[in-house]
Amino acid sequence: MAANATIYKANLNIANMDTHYYAEHSLTLAKHPSENDLRLMVRLLAFVFNANEDLGFCKGISQDDEPDLWQKDLSGDIDLWIDLGQPEEKRIKKACGRSKKVIIYVYQEGMATSWLKQNKKLLNRFNNLSIIYLNIDGDIEKLCERSMSLQANISDGELSLINEDSTLSITEITWKEGK
Repeated sequence: MAANATIYKANLNIANMDTHYYAEHSLTLAKHPSENDLRLMVRLLAFVFNANEDLGFCKGISQDDEPDLWQKDLSGDIDLWIDLGQPEEKRIKKACGRSKKVIIYVYQEGMATSWLKQNKKLLNRFNNLSIIYLNIDGDIEKLCERSMSLQANISDGELSLINEDSTLSITEITWKEGK
């Protein structure tokens, strides 16, 4: 955790009808000083879409050799490596070499589309790599508070993220499917 990180608490109630996963999570997220509210909320979305008891947040931005989220097995091997944004080639190679499955969530369409075009050959080399664009319908940053209580309902690939004041719709669009 970065020395000047801001701590956020999220009580998350997840009902994923697609995978039949129903659970409540009390999460603590450390927001790095260079991280904005959008990126923090995308980390939370990545957790919701992949939620299970073994998925955890890492040091992310402040640590080069760790992803934003990961899931490890009992022996310490990485089953799932999740990064956000447009990582560099070196980081993608490291992730794909160290983990059984890698997901990169992109969320700023213009920059993400350009990054995908520039790195298409590299990205296609990795069979265990998925790239997913998060289409966020609304202003997700309005949901970002130091203490959040959110209901997350997933059905037919669409996430409804709800707090007491508003509801947002988020859809995963697969740009590259890994195995």
